[in-house]
Amino acid sequence: MPGPMPTLPFPRSGLPTPALVLDRAALARNIGRMAAFAAARGIALRPHAKTHKSAAIGRLQVAAGAAGLCCAKLGEAEALAAEGLSGLHLTSPVVAPGAVARLIALHRRSAGLSVVADHPDNVRALAAANAGGGPLAVLVDVDPGTHRTGVASAEAAVALAGEIAGAGTLRLAGVQYYCGSLQHIQGFAARLAAVAERTDYLRTVLAALRAAGHEIALVTGGGTGSFAIDAELGVLTELQVGSYVFLDREYGDCEPGAGDAPLFEPALFLDATVISANAAGMATVDAGLKALATDAGPPVVVAGAPAASRYLFMGDEHGAIVAEEGEPPALGARVTLQPGHCDPTVNLHDAYHLLDGETVVEIWPVTARGRST
Repeated sequence: MPGPMPTLPFPRSGLPTPALVLDRAALARNIGRMAAFAAARGIALRPHAKTHKSAAIGRLQVAAGAAGLCCAKLGEAEALAAEGLSGLHLTSPVVAPGAVARLIALHRRSAGLSVVADHPDNVRALAAANAGGGPLAVLVDVDPGTHRTGVASAEAAVALAGEIAGAGTLRLAGVQYYCGSLQHIQGFAARLAAVAERTDYLRTVLAALRAAGHEIALVTGGGTGSFAIDAELGVLTELQVGSYVFLDREYGDCEPGAGDAPLFEPALFLDATVISANAAGMATVDAGLKALATDAGPPVVVAGAPAASRYLFMGDEHGAIVAEEGEPPALGARVTLQPGHCDPTVNLHDAYHLLDGETVVEIWPVTARGRST
């Protein structure tokens, strides 16, 4: 958390920069809209906490009806469980012996914990580590074709499900299927076609599992780019959406359904200050590589500069605001940026600064910041 803060509430202009800011009303609307969407279609919601890494935001999602939260890493789940959150699902395999021991310890103190597996050796290690404990819920992770994690065929899924079901210390809880590479296809028609084709493959895997005698009630996956398509296709029973709470530029670039208005709105921003304004047509701000993720390109300049302005990275601590029209912002001016990719940007900061209009009303820690193990 940056330096000494004024006493809450205080004007946004008094916030030391660079600062991660969160529009409280927009956040609440995004959470409510996704919860209402899922409830209206009878599909469960287990939002992905890797986006926000925040116990406070997780509590809001659960209060709105979420069944629990997804976590990408064991450290995230440990941090959120320590804050009293339960129903946590680990979406990546936990394999290293030390990590397996931590997982089992977490299982014994956090209700509703579940994890994925994609290899029989991992299943056997989980089963052995959980000797004497209540059954650990394990899902078969199915590779949708990206080859990141997951079993590679229906036959492998059936074999792995048999390993899980046959282990007395584990419980076969369902299937995970996340088409991450399809989430950012910008055109809706192309995204629909790609998700539908991959869902047809998932149907063959589920059919093989059920033919082998496995009851698969939980099929979890999907994301902010495909949630509406997944709900319409009717195969997933639970959505793992994450970025909808903030709507970064990457997801803002994706078309909603044909004729549909966007369901979500930008809620997460970064405030920066102009610290140098000596070059013609540009100004330098105090937010660079250490304040903004770069994998999705530069952030969008949303306030504090002429409408056609753009941001350029200028090193660890600095960025340039280039004014294509009009005058660049003056020395000391505040500039607001929308991150290209919210998840890794959040992980660069200690805290969210909650805004009610132009007033900072709360400061929330990024609970699981840096918890990458």
